[in-house]
Amino acid sequence: MRLILDRLYLWAGYAAGLFLVTIFLLMMIMSAGRQFGLNIPAGDEFAAWAMAATAFLGLAHTFKSGEMIRVGILIDRFTGLTRRLIEIVSGSLGLAFTAYFTWFACKLVYDSYRLNDLANGVLAIPLWIPQLGFAGGLVILTIAFLEEFVRVLLGYKPGYEKEPPKTAEEVVERAMSSAV
Repeated sequence: MRLILDRLYLWAGYAAGLFLVTIFLLMMIMSAGRQFGLNIPAGDEFAAWAMAATAFLGLAHTFKSGEMIRVGILIDRFTGLTRRLIEIVSGSLGLAFTAYFTWFACKLVYDSYRLNDLANGVLAIPLWIPQLGFAGGLVILTIAFLEEFVRVLLGYKPGYEKEPPKTAEEVVERAMSSAV
């Protein structure tokens, strides 16, 4: 099961990267295309939908890699049972908010499909299609939160938690590798 979930998070991250490349290509073609009279109908809309897909599909991979902003500054001050309880409380809050957001995102996609809602722009595209990246990314993030919550409940160390750096060089290396 671990292998399947890790691959799910990784492939969602790859999909986010693919949408990021799509944004780049669209923007470059639209910018350079002006010189030659080339226009991509609804290019701005496609770029906006790709931005949403990039942001939401990348969330689970970012979370599982330990790169998502969390309350580590607070949690790192505690050890033992107190730390575990704080991890459980913060994990349950994160899971609850993420699940709530996911429920309504999926409801939005379903309602757009059911009502045959179309984009208002140049191309009349069914809105549920670009909304899938948004809702799908949230579903995958909710799965990641659930996995980590269960992991902490069972007494294991959270998978997203990194060991503290031991040397100054390691601090610099981590900062360089995470592009901080």
